[in-house]
Amino acid sequence: MLISIEHLNKTYIMGAEKVEALKDVSLNIDRNEYVALMGPSGSGKSTLMNLLGCLDSPTSGKYYLNDIEVSTMDDSDLAEVRNRQIGFVFQTFNLLPRLSSLENVALPLVYSGIPKEERLEKARKVLESVGLGDRVMHKPNELSGGQRQRVAIARALVNDPAIILADEPTGNLDSKTSYEIMALFEQIHKNGNTIILVTHEQDIALYAHRIVRLRDGLIETDLKNDQVVSFSSQPAPATE
Repeated sequence: MLISIEHLNKTYIMGAEKVEALKDVSLNIDRNEYVALMGPSGSGKSTLMNLLGCLDSPTSGKYYLNDIEVSTMDDSDLAEVRNRQIGFVFQTFNLLPRLSSLENVALPLVYSGIPKEERLEKARKVLESVGLGDRVMHKPNELSGGQRQRVAIARALVNDPAIILADEPTGNLDSKTSYEIMALFEQIHKNGNTIILVTHEQDIALYAHRIVRLRDGLIETDLKNDQVVSFSSQPAPATE
């Protein structure tokens, strides 16, 4: 079991008001699963993503990642877990504008103490694997939206994390580019990575093999997806 959360609660204090964002949520995710977290605004999916990504701590309950309890860790220990175990892909890409694609992808390796030459070589290989071998020296403003998201995905992969956590990864992309990015996630999953995808779009969730729906801080349904959209019978999409 890669992820096990037990009776997780998260309460925010907003002035005199208490907001229960998650209520007694329990969930298990195995290695190499491809899971979509769905739900309307205010359902708790973003709160759950923040807890799974070790960006926040629960008010109560337990969270085990790779058999290590992370729910009681302090900020410093959580930061180390994030860097070693989790690769993040965000809707807004979160690339540093003054750095090249190569430097952006190599950035997480700085915190691992890997020598610069080795960092850049590893970053170059990961960029090649996502179809950007010819864009390594380009800065974000010299790339299309789809290419920027590929750089962000390469950055998420560079540390060989246990989990890829993708938050609305196609939210800023047109339909054609969204399909290309989801085809890339399919390939990453086939290569053995565990993917947790946060989305409010049904057509994007259908790429996952399991869909967990949240509503009002509770898990409403947790079902295997029998309609998985796959690109396996199609040629790989060309990069932009």
